[in-house]
Amino acid sequence: MTRIVAPADTQLLDVRTRRGFGARFGRAAEFVITAPGRANLIGEHTDYNDGYVLPFALARRTAIAVSPREGRAVCFSSALARGDVEFSLDEPIVPRGEPAWGDYVRGVVAGCLSAGLDPGGFDAWVDSDVPVGAGLSSSAALEVAAAGVVERLAGASLAPLAKARLCQRAEHEFAGVPCGIMDQMASILATTDDLLLLDCRDNSWRQVALPGSEVEVVVVDSELPHDLGQGEFALRVEQCREAARRLGVRSLRDATREQLSALAGYPVLQRRAQHVVEENARVLAAVDAIRTNDWTHLGVLLDESHQSLRDLYEVSRPEMDDLAGSLRCAGALGARMTGGGFGGCAVALFRAGSRPERLFSGE
Repeated sequence: MTRIVAPADTQLLDVRTRRGFGARFGRAAEFVITAPGRANLIGEHTDYNDGYVLPFALARRTAIAVSPREGRAVCFSSALARGDVEFSLDEPIVPRGEPAWGDYVRGVVAGCLSAGLDPGGFDAWVDSDVPVGAGLSSSAALEVAAAGVVERLAGASLAPLAKARLCQRAEHEFAGVPCGIMDQMASILATTDDLLLLDCRDNSWRQVALPGSEVEVVVVDSELPHDLGQGEFALRVEQCREAARRLGVRSLRDATREQLSALAGYPVLQRRAQHVVEENARVLAAVDAIRTNDWTHLGVLLDESHQSLRDLYEVSRPEMDDLAGSLRCAGALGARMTGGGFGGCAVALFRAGSRPERLFSGE
């Protein structure tokens, strides 16, 4: 079964989250903080290689309803997962632990405390309409929203890059996923109307307008969940580091097509490096295609990205290949898997008004 990831009602999410807080804690929430999920038009597995990415924010968000409490205790509960996350701000180190989803918020609170932001004790209720396990950065949305909670309670603000790095560290050190910084930066800076061209080496960024009067991007959930904590993602990160080491470059951002022949004796590393080198070039070519309204070429770049993820980076699966093919048959100019791989979502580019009224039975 597949389904279009359609925009959700943010007002309904706010009301639902406040009601959930009241039911759980027996009092009204003082405020609600939200952060969006994201999809990536192109630029996959390039962020942790100091490369380029081109994500955009979803209209779907993660929300946290909050109210302060006396003392130094913190409690997070969630509509989406069992088990409360409880700890004291007076502990020398915020501990990792069960339930596992809590490591994302524990890591963020710990990072905020280290940055000098002290929220005091509080209760929080988490809800979300970002599909979990779909490659749409539900974890980054949770992290960024949690950081927003601490900022609000502490009466202080973090700079966007500082907040993104703090949330990224939470994912590295607490959740055990060696992700790049794209997801957090996109959740903080991206909009639903523009793409975010992000250089993951120096973290410079700019908005790239995608004219909705000419094209639309459709996000489709395959409903095949992926789990980046099961080792394949970490393996790809390590393979890229090893390829860069053997090429004598700081990261694969600095590698060239001509250098790839030096990895001929290491075919797996060569395939990983080839994907990264060519994907970086595709991101910049995509920005040029958008600037010149060359939608046919942009579609070709999406197709090439999917083929590379399938054949060189080996993070697709037959169901995702079939989904991308089905989107093309439905009239898409191009389509590709998006996210870490092994399931999740696909993105497709359609000329405005050309998408069939109903693509799939699960829409």
